[in-house]
Amino acid sequence: QVQLEESGGGLLQAGGSLRLSCAASGRTFSINTMGWFRQAPGKEREFVAAINWSGGRSRYADSVKGRFTISRDYAENTVVLQMNSLKPEDTAVYYCAAKGGLTDVAPSRYDYWGQGTQVTVSS
Repeated sequence: QVQLEESGGGLLQAGGSLRLSCAASGRTFSINTMGWFRQAPGKEREFVAAINWSGGRSRYADSVKGRFTISRDYAENTVVLQMNSLKPEDTAVYYCAAKGGLTDVAPSRYDYWGQGTQVTVSS
């Protein structure tokens, strides 16, 4: 099993920045991809960003390209989502997820999930 714990959510004004972290523990050797998803009230969970654990290749949703950056600290088993130029439409619960294999945008392809952290952006 793999455990994921997110931190760093909060309330801020539009245009601000926030940094989310996700620490992985347990059978981390089984992880090859870590990603971030988000879910706003009444909406489906959607892909935000993902990174390949070994090679560091990343992919992003079009809605966050140029504003969000995903990175990983291999030694600390941590993935970070740096969010800049935040907009009210970025308001959601943000979830960290992990899987073996290549990066993927489908939530159903991820095996492990954190509890989520709330991000609220006011206008």
